[in-house]
Amino acid sequence: MLKKWFAAKLWKRVIGGLVLGVITGLVFGESAAVLKPFGDLFIRAIKMLVVPLIFTTLVTGITAMGGVSKLGSIGVKAIGLYLLTTAVAVSIGLFFGAWFEPGAGMVFEGVTPQAVASAPSAVDRLLGIVPTNPVAALAEGDVLSIIFFALLLGVGILLAGDKGKPLGKVIESAADVMLKITHIVMEAAPFGVFALIAWVAGTQGIQTFRSILVLAVAVYLACIVHAGLTYGGLIRVVLGLPLLRFFRGILDAQAVAYSTSSSSATLPVTMSVVEDNLGVKRTVSSSVLPLGATINMDGTAIYLGIVALFAAQAFGVPVSASDYVLIALTATLTSVGAAGIPSASLFLLATVLQVLDLGETETALVVGFILPFDRLLDMARTTVNVTVDAAVAVAVAKWEGELDEARYRTPALE
Repeated sequence: MLKKWFAAKLWKRVIGGLVLGVITGLVFGESAAVLKPFGDLFIRAIKMLVVPLIFTTLVTGITAMGGVSKLGSIGVKAIGLYLLTTAVAVSIGLFFGAWFEPGAGMVFEGVTPQAVASAPSAVDRLLGIVPTNPVAALAEGDVLSIIFFALLLGVGILLAGDKGKPLGKVIESAADVMLKITHIVMEAAPFGVFALIAWVAGTQGIQTFRSILVLAVAVYLACIVHAGLTYGGLIRVVLGLPLLRFFRGILDAQAVAYSTSSSSATLPVTMSVVEDNLGVKRTVSSSVLPLGATINMDGTAIYLGIVALFAAQAFGVPVSASDYVLIALTATLTSVGAAGIPSASLFLLATVLQVLDLGETETALVVGFILPFDRLLDMARTTVNVTVDAAVAVAVAKWEGELDEARYRTPALE
């Protein structure tokens, strides 16, 4: 029995856990909440890996480049692609928000307003990238600060030449160990996904969607269209690679992203599948993926665009052509650096809604209305975030000559 279990591909076991979780949640209702601690345990195990994995693999990836110039080349390509796909994402979100009109006729009767803290300024975000204490940044899991320090350490090892090689070897060994631990933790993924989805389906099941059905349909369709057209176009048309192979290769990461609603928690899984299934070399994956999990939030951009129009329609605020442009620009910039944790993007609304002259009262009502079932919407947008991270990693690896196309094209998931 155990042999058959481990003989099955992990993605099949994860999908099976997801389906069984939905069925269990719908059958047992709120009683399925008893399974939540098992799902939380799985998330904690994955989060345990995030900081050491980012730090060790990023330093290793930089030292493997052999020169600082290649780091700049990879960084420019990755950031450029992330910003481009985010701009496309918010445009698609605005299209679906205008088409479905989810806020038309909306009445916020019985809604408890939720206060929303203002997002930090751009200056504060930039200053926060540089840690005053790298050890504290590692302890607190401040991903942007960790990336910055790891970049500097990797560059320092390169510039130190032979004297820096011993430290580089130690960190490379640590990275290999962390990846092995990641594979061990991933064996628990089917059970963790089952527990999380059973809890979500049982406590926030189909009934939850009745009051927000149109908004939910708009968000899910926009996410599907964006993933199919934008990433499909990038992989198939621009890169000339098999599209089905790409999506099958990242199924494990998508399933974990959908169940955890956290792109940061999914990062170890994303790194594993991108390297093992898609042939992206660690030189690229270790730098592009942690950066993407921090600054790339296509799903958040889609969501903010749709919800901004939802609010405008609900409060009868006319939206001009210039407003659409401002919403798109604000949502794109606001989504960059959004925390990779459940429902984080919901609390970025205040900044976007200011474009429509909607104040704290209106924002609090919108957040109060969406918050009870935001988890179900967050699951979709997190899956999109993880998908674009993988797509950009493949693209950058292809352009940098760091993609093992033989491995990519091998149907290892058959």
